[in-house]
Amino acid sequence: MLPDKYRYIVVEGPIGVGKTSLAQLLSERFNGQPLLENPDANPFLPMFYQDIPRYALSTQLFFLFHRVTQLQGLAQMDMFNRLTIADFILDKDPLFARLTLNDDEFRLYHDIYRQLQPQSPQPDLVIYLQASVETLIERVRRRGQVYEKNISEHYVARLAESYSRFFYHYNMSPLLIVNSDNLNFVDEPGDFDLLLERVEQMRGGREFFSLGN
Repeated sequence: MLPDKYRYIVVEGPIGVGKTSLAQLLSERFNGQPLLENPDANPFLPMFYQDIPRYALSTQLFFLFHRVTQLQGLAQMDMFNRLTIADFILDKDPLFARLTLNDDEFRLYHDIYRQLQPQSPQPDLVIYLQASVETLIERVRRRGQVYEKNISEHYVARLAESYSRFFYHYNMSPLLIVNSDNLNFVDEPGDFDLLLERVEQMRGGREFFSLGN
């Protein structure tokens, strides 16, 4: 069981790490309300992976507007009546923007971001999934999305490093950092149960979990 203090949980991490799958599993296990990104709805994303400099701004702004709309709905919900599980936090949105936009584009994006940023509740718990670049690439290839086939190892490495820097400084919510290289929450129920035990045992503001801990 999840402690009652967790009414809003976010699962985060770089592409391929399995955040959406874990968020779905948590929602199903505890009858929670999933709040999930839908990358397939972004019409710019396939073109982004073909030509990042050209389509980075349009891709980023589409995701920003979509995430803000979702969080505005979350802010209006009665958070005490139902557990909510999300696979993103808006605070990390500028991470992608800084990684892919040029300076002028980033200034424009940041002005829009500041105007749109909703007053949404902070998560009661953030689960940050880490994995090696090799593992991330393997998982991306395995899921077989056509538009992701051209993702470069260099891009994934930069993204993973950006996530590491972001969560190194993150202190807005309790944080569980999970090394998922040797964990498979979807196909190995025992791994999922181990994670739940670790969540139940959390006492501090920042803790770590990997297989064998």
